[in-house]
Amino acid sequence: MSALQTATPAWKTDDLALFEDEVYKFFRRELYPHVETWREQGVVDRWAWEKAGEAGLLCMSMPEEYGGAGGTFAHEQIFCEQQVRAGVEGFGAGLHNCIVAPYILHYGSEEQKRRWLPRMAKGELIGAIAMTEPGTGSDLQAVKTTAIRKGEQYVINGSKTFITNGQSANLIIVVAKTDPGEGAKGVSLMVVETDEVDGFRRGRNLKKLGNKAQDTSELFFDDVKVPSENLLGGGEGMGFVQLMQQLPQERLQIAVIAIAVIERALELTINYTKERHAFGRPIFNFQNTQFKLAECKAKATMARVFVDYCTGLLIDGKLDAATASMAKMLLTELENEVVDECLQLHGGYGYMDEYPISRMYADARVQRIYGGTNEIMKLLIARSI
Repeated sequence: MSALQTATPAWKTDDLALFEDEVYKFFRRELYPHVETWREQGVVDRWAWEKAGEAGLLCMSMPEEYGGAGGTFAHEQIFCEQQVRAGVEGFGAGLHNCIVAPYILHYGSEEQKRRWLPRMAKGELIGAIAMTEPGTGSDLQAVKTTAIRKGEQYVINGSKTFITNGQSANLIIVVAKTDPGEGAKGVSLMVVETDEVDGFRRGRNLKKLGNKAQDTSELFFDDVKVPSENLLGGGEGMGFVQLMQQLPQERLQIAVIAIAVIERALELTINYTKERHAFGRPIFNFQNTQFKLAECKAKATMARVFVDYCTGLLIDGKLDAATASMAKMLLTELENEVVDECLQLHGGYGYMDEYPISRMYADARVQRIYGGTNEIMKLLIARSI
């Protein structure tokens, strides 16, 4: 993106730069023309997942032996950034790639990995993770959904809400209590293939402030029976630890999306203010416009350097929870600040839905909430002091 001029990070090789260009072209050519339809229907068509799978853009950081591309988080970062840059709304492949698939890779048995990951890479299985419940948000120890073992199967009962990909997903990692009498030690992760079970129901495709093309749903589990081998991690009670180990990558991914939105907002606004005239001259020529954009660019430049630094840490296996929390908190706060300033510089047109900045304003707000609220991020950071 051209709004910032920062040095290329060490992890971004020439091959990745070429990959970046190809991913952008894929999004603009194959998916962008359908965004308005997806906004109207509230869900991305299933063929888009299959198309991305054919292009090798699903599960890129998974090993080749499990159907992936053998890449790293760098590939996933580029994917998320180019999706934002191309203006493709609602496609929940970032969660599928960066969050759901890694749980299976890191904690699944060999049989589980070979059973699920190749189909996820093809787009046959669409992933989701069901953490949040109507009565619990960031407090994952307090989930009420249960998965009680009976013989060679688990019986799952409970409900989840705010689940990304909820209307589309047919492979869902469910956070449940295998021992309701325990707190964190009673939490386990269960994999549910929704096409293979009875008692699973999808609730409403929830209406939201933003992210109109993204399906976000209620899910219900009424005596859903899954084989005992669908437990992730080889033993009960490991779910909370598994969640804590994987959340840094999830939070960095949110920060990656935030910086991509910031850069796109700046690029759109710089172009708009140079083309739009008021009082006989471009809006960009007013000192207030230049000062506002200068402030945004300066802050965005620092943010971009920090995000790329965190990506380097993650690739090297050194990204800790506190640093990831800093990235998530700082970047999403800045995202909302910059998009708000950019909308203001668009004037009345910025409030119109036909302008991308209007949609970006509505979409940005949830970034400070999901993946753990920014208030939770502050608590995690404080523990490192």
